[in-house]
Amino acid sequence: MAEMTYIQAISDALRLEMRRDPRVFILGEDVGVYGGAFKVSLGFQEEFGPWRVIDTPLSETAIVEDPNPVLFFEHKHLYRRIKGEVPEDRYTVPFGSADVHRAGDDATVITWGAMVYTATEAAGELAKDGFEVEVVDLRTLIPWDKERVLEGVRRCSKVLVLHEDTRTAGFGAEIAATIAEEAFEHLDAPVMRVAAPDMPVPFSPPLEKAYIPQVDDVVNALRELAAY
Repeated sequence: MAEMTYIQAISDALRLEMRRDPRVFILGEDVGVYGGAFKVSLGFQEEFGPWRVIDTPLSETAIVEDPNPVLFFEHKHLYRRIKGEVPEDRYTVPFGSADVHRAGDDATVITWGAMVYTATEAAGELAKDGFEVEVVDLRTLIPWDKERVLEGVRRCSKVLVLHEDTRTAGFGAEIAATIAEEAFEHLDAPVMRVAAPDMPVPFSPPLEKAYIPQVDDVVNALRELAAY
């Protein structure tokens, strides 16, 4: 398998699907000649034509006839920071199926997106003390892999829900509520959450760092769980 950055894998996947299925097209601001803000679709318009790689100003509205669209959110922070092995042939991942990013039996962290790597780094710190943390990447939120989450809770008995969204009304609240309803008797500690504060997202890099959960925030929460 080839090693690719996050952005390379996305670009290759889009190109592969567009070559395979003529119904697939890209629609967005500057995705054509400019290749997108981060060059994900660079060269696509030359290969597939302007009718399949369509530059659309944000002020315009596009109508897609499919009643069941799939929203895939790319995390730009990961574009060139994360590398991994990617199969050369086409493959798919089933919706609603979580991935165990790191194995462990002392606590389980439920997360997704960039926080998967934040959690994994924090878990490495806890491992120095002999506390092994499992990191579960949900991958999809609707549906989310409830059975895999509950299995981890029953096995580890301590759980941390981690995400970049605000704490209030963030999706982690749904996960925490489900755990409390369906696996309460298996818990050895309260369900913990690490999330962004309930405030607007700041633009300043120092303020942004204070807003987004950091490795130390997760380490502190996990140490609290370990000591409970």
